[in-house]
Amino acid sequence: MAEVKSDIEIARAAKKKPIQEIGAKIGIPNEHLLPYGHDKAKVSAEFIKSVKDRKDGKLILVTAINPTPAGEGKTTTTVGLGDGLNRIGKKAIICIREASLGPNFGVKGGAAGGGHAQVVPMEDMNLHFTGDFHAITTAHNLLSALIDNHIYWGNELGIDTRRVAWRRVMDMNDRALREIICSLGGVANGYPREAGFDITVASEVMAILCLSTDLKDLEKRLGDIIVAYRRDKSPVYARDLKADGAMAVLLKDAMQPNLVQTLENNPAFVHGGPFANIAHGCNSVVATTTALKLADYVVTEAGFGADLGAEKFFDIKCRKAGLKPSAAVIVATVRAMKMNGGVKKEDLGKENIEAVKKGCLNLGRHIENVKQFGVPAVVAINHFTTDTETEIQAMKDFVKAQGAEAILCKHWAQGSAGIEDLARKVVEIAESGASQFSPLYPDEMPLFEKVNTIVKRIYRGDEAIADKSIRDQLHAWEQAGYGNLPVCMAKTQYSFSTDPNLRGAPTGHTVPVREVRLSAGAGFVVIICGEVMTMPGLPKAPSSEKIFLNEIGQIEGLF
Repeated sequence: MAEVKSDIEIARAAKKKPIQEIGAKIGIPNEHLLPYGHDKAKVSAEFIKSVKDRKDGKLILVTAINPTPAGEGKTTTTVGLGDGLNRIGKKAIICIREASLGPNFGVKGGAAGGGHAQVVPMEDMNLHFTGDFHAITTAHNLLSALIDNHIYWGNELGIDTRRVAWRRVMDMNDRALREIICSLGGVANGYPREAGFDITVASEVMAILCLSTDLKDLEKRLGDIIVAYRRDKSPVYARDLKADGAMAVLLKDAMQPNLVQTLENNPAFVHGGPFANIAHGCNSVVATTTALKLADYVVTEAGFGADLGAEKFFDIKCRKAGLKPSAAVIVATVRAMKMNGGVKKEDLGKENIEAVKKGCLNLGRHIENVKQFGVPAVVAINHFTTDTETEIQAMKDFVKAQGAEAILCKHWAQGSAGIEDLARKVVEIAESGASQFSPLYPDEMPLFEKVNTIVKRIYRGDEAIADKSIRDQLHAWEQAGYGNLPVCMAKTQYSFSTDPNLRGAPTGHTVPVREVRLSAGAGFVVIICGEVMTMPGLPKAPSSEKIFLNEIGQIEGLF
């Protein structure tokens, strides 16, 4: 049996084309590509503006079941489907998020796909790439520095130091920084106060970059950030500190989408990267809307399971950007069905039809949920060599009973040749015009009712529960004119409930709301539920322990 190559070995053997050739494929002239080396480039704001009046292609969302340690392969399927659509003669572009360094050195690993369905250069994408995340981190922390500096120099704006809402960020998992005391060390260092760090991908600046339409919109949204409150509880904005201009300057290049390629030399926009469990989980609006002007089909993904990523894609990104998806692909694996059915990770290689059937309840819930948005769904069974024909058939039969179709996909091993059936099905659904997309709730619904709507209709819980102080805070924001904003649920990705160990399709649970944060610049209210953290920690044995440079200077252990 031939040795199976690792993702990084496959990526390293890729026959990449100069990025100018990839740009030419989708009509981007050389002068509008700003190259970062030979294999990646940013697309100029002038070019993006010049294609605004073109007709849109069709938008396809790739989402998934709740993630399991068995791995589902959502990005891999997104990349494979893009390649598959190009293979059957459609002009397709992939739009995915950039990878955060936190998971790379933590437990989850990279975000460039896998096997023969990857975006390259894989090492660059999973490390510093074009520096976008560094720019976002720096712009965010400039604002943090300006707040404490303003207080130090006399606090003309009357900021109540007990009510500074703006935390600091870094793109690393570091639990020690979740709650800190800053400005210690005497008069010269300012006024001590409680503070804390979030991971960069949870930053409101990240969300703003991903939801802004151009630099002007970006600067306005940055100015709208509420950084603190006065003693009378009136808000202090970033523009009051004159921070918006300098922050926009730092983000000028980061605002431009990054063009790279798949292993099969098809175009991919990789831009922005908010997590879906603690943020809104979608790549940038600029990348998606630009791709729609340049291709017949745009394949994009939303993070984690459909209860988080797809819900936010529909209720936040599509609502804000006026996007209308034509179809959704829900990625699932036989292995994950078995895990949801109670099988331990070490026993996943053994055939277990009953566990597959039991675990399919989780998949069924996601199919129902996607359909609630009026978007037709197809299931992609991401193939593993240990899957048996009987197990695959059990999944197909279950999905058929749900009024959808499940298609076996072998893109990990075979690239685009292994996903043609799914590509044809997606085209058939998209061309049929069956999508009747609409968000889950109207803008005018009260904020806590929006939370309850998601809890009941998407998580199938009984209700959301929150202390009076949290309800009062939401009510105060409604009074201040923020009641029409969508809500961004921060919740564990592993379950429909807030208990990460409760797999399958639980019902009847309550969803405790621990904290609420107003992201006035991004344009949503973050609802933090259960134990989820906006700054993750590293596991006992982090992935970083296995990452190193080999004798010839190549990176090993990054996957």
